Amino acid sequence: MCHVDVLYSLIDVNQRLNTIVHDPIFTTHLTLLEHFSDGSIHSLTDTMLDQFCLQILPKIKHKIKCLDLEPLSMERILLATNYPSLYGLTLYNINLRTCVHYFFDKNPLTDLFQNQIVSLTINMTVNTKPDFEDLINTFIFQRIIQIFINLQYLNFFPSSIWYSKVSFDSLARDFASSNLLELHVTVNNFDDCLYLLDGRFIELRKFHVNIADICSAQLTINNTENLPNLKCFSLYSNVETSAYDELIVPLLHRMINFEELGLYVKICDKNIFI
Repeated sequence: MCHVDVLYSLIDVNQRLNTIVHDPIFTTHLTLLEHFSDGSIHSLTDTMLDQFCLQILPKIKHKIKCLDLEPLSMERILLATNYPSLYGLTLYNINLRTCVHYFFDKNPLTDLFQNQIVSLTINMTVNTKPDFEDLINTFIFQRIIQIFINLQYLNFFPSSIWYSKVSFDSLARDFASSNLLELHVTVNNFDDCLYLLDGRFIELRKFHVNIADICSAQLTINNTENLPNLKCFSLYSNVETSAYDELIVPLLHRMINFEELGLYVKICDKNIFI
C-alpha cells in the first residue's frame, strides 16, 4: 500500500492509526496521481481527490515537503491549502497549454511558489513538430529559471528524450541563476551544452546532460575556462561522434575539481565505447 493509499484509508479511523499515518514517512512526500502498468499517468479518482483536498491535505499541510502532481488535478491540489514546508515539485505530463498557463500567464500559483520551490522536476509532453517543440521547450526552460529564483535542483526532461530538446540557437541567452546547484537536461548539440556552462550557473555542482548530436563545429563559446565548482558530470549521447578529442576532452579538462564522472558516448573510428 502506497503512502497516499495509507492516508486515504486510515486517517481519522482511530487515534492510534491517526498517530501512525501522521508520521513523516507518510506525509513528507506525496504522489497524488496514479501510475498504470502501461506507463500512463492519470489523476486520482474524484472521490479520493475530494477527500485529500477537503480533509487530508489541510490537516497535514505543515508536514508536506514534496508533491508529485499531474496537470488535471494540480491546481486544485496546490490551492487546497497553504504548504509552508513545501520545497519540491514533480510535474508529469505537462503540455503546452499548461506551461503557458502557469509559466507565462499571470497565475496565483506562480506567485505563491516562485520563492518557495528549490527542487523542480518537469516531464514535458508538447507533441508538436520537432523543431517547434525544441523552441517551445527552450522558452519554457528559460522561463522556469527566471521565475523560480531560489531553484537549486532542476530536472527538465521530455517524454520522448530524443525528439524533444532544449536548443539555444537564435534565442536570447541572458538568463542565469546564482542558486542552481544541480541540472538535468537534454540539449540539441554540444554548443548548447557549452552555453549552460559559460558562467550563467556559477554555483552549479552537478550537471547531467543528454546531447542529441556531438559533431565538429565552429564553436562560438569558450571551451577553455575552468569550472572549479563542478563536482559531478554525466554526459549521454546515443549518436556516434568523431569529435571526442576535439570537443569532449577539452570540456573535461575544465573540470579541475570533479569527483564523479559518467560518459556514455559512442566513438566512431575507434574500437571503444566510453
